[in-house]
Amino acid sequence: MEFFHEPNIDWMGKKWYFIALSIPLFLAGMISIAAHGGLKYGIDFRGGTVVTVKFSKAPDLDAIRRHLDQGGLHGATLQGYGPASDHEILVGLDLKTTSSSKALDAGKHAIIDSLNALYGAGPSGKLDFNNADAKTIADHLITADPLHLAPKGTEEATKTYQDLAGAMVNFRNQPPHGGLIADFQDLSAVPGVTPAVLSALKNDFYLSSFAVINAEIVGPKVGSDLRRQALYVTLAGLGAMLVYIWYRFELVYGVAAVIATFHDVLITIGFFSLLNKEITLTVIAALLTLVGYSMNDTIVVFDRIRENVRVSKRENILTLVNRSINQTLSRTILTSGLTFLAVLSLFLFGGEVIHGFAFALVVGVIIGTYSSIAIASPVLVYWQQRLGGGVGGGMVAKSKPKVLERAATGARR
Repeated sequence: MEFFHEPNIDWMGKKWYFIALSIPLFLAGMISIAAHGGLKYGIDFRGGTVVTVKFSKAPDLDAIRRHLDQGGLHGATLQGYGPASDHEILVGLDLKTTSSSKALDAGKHAIIDSLNALYGAGPSGKLDFNNADAKTIADHLITADPLHLAPKGTEEATKTYQDLAGAMVNFRNQPPHGGLIADFQDLSAVPGVTPAVLSALKNDFYLSSFAVINAEIVGPKVGSDLRRQALYVTLAGLGAMLVYIWYRFELVYGVAAVIATFHDVLITIGFFSLLNKEITLTVIAALLTLVGYSMNDTIVVFDRIRENVRVSKRENILTLVNRSINQTLSRTILTSGLTFLAVLSLFLFGGEVIHGFAFALVVGVIIGTYSSIAIASPVLVYWQQRLGGGVGGGMVAKSKPKVLERAATGARR
């Protein structure tokens, strides 16, 4: 299938337009990073506490932020999470607030205390069932013994109530409740929960209008190590690809491909800074995916250039590169277009968890496809014209490249 039948576009004649587009994008990203004092890292990298909270109705973020400030949790970040109908938010505390392991754990409890102050802590002496774990619930049931199991032995009673508490917690945390029970009567659907058990629960517990459904704690050292390792992994991937392309093609091809990939990664990171988005582990995974995708797209164009060099050794370098790009244009549009539709679907419908990952790929696929034509190929042409000894013989340099030597040997045979 071809979108274009024998296109004849002068890509190299438009290289200065491409450069004029790339430079402002690059500078805008770098200026934004400098203005913000660096990239905005997620909890994965900067360390801290992230608590996912579900509410029975749409939460008032401004009121929550005020109560967190009053509780000493200054600089907390709040953002919606998932569909608006789920009424879930992420509450994040950075290292200025949680600077040690004990403080990190205390930060999670401080968030719960602040929410209790806002939404009410319930009757005195009662515990919040929606934020209680299975052990706490089981201990209260063992003490109350609503099923009158004590005469049968402590061990049997303990096991029965522990199993029952675990079943109720699982029921609470599964859809459609998602961690938030609105009425104790809902628990009657759990096998083993009798009216006596419900009465015991109502006596010791109350139901709050919010529930902490997840908490992640990352220490400062772990965050720093992750940042360093993410940088090393990205540079190692680029270095390994440079070596491979140097071996498989020529050094000029490898350098051009790596420059184009650096261009893609830096511009994508710049977009994250411009839009004030966080760099998380999933974003690093997307950037590594982008490195592979961009490199693969560039190699397809370079491989066609190399094939045409073997066939047309005396053709002008500009004409040869233009023809090679035009010959692979339909393939590029098909492959990149379908990939873009897939990542755009992830971005629009994939949910908050992979939002950063999908955004990096949406930007990266566009920039990566563009750079294969607009950045990598002009770098290759520049190398040959300015450093390789002119245009005579297409890609022939003063010291004949190994590719051409092998092609010439094959022709003589």
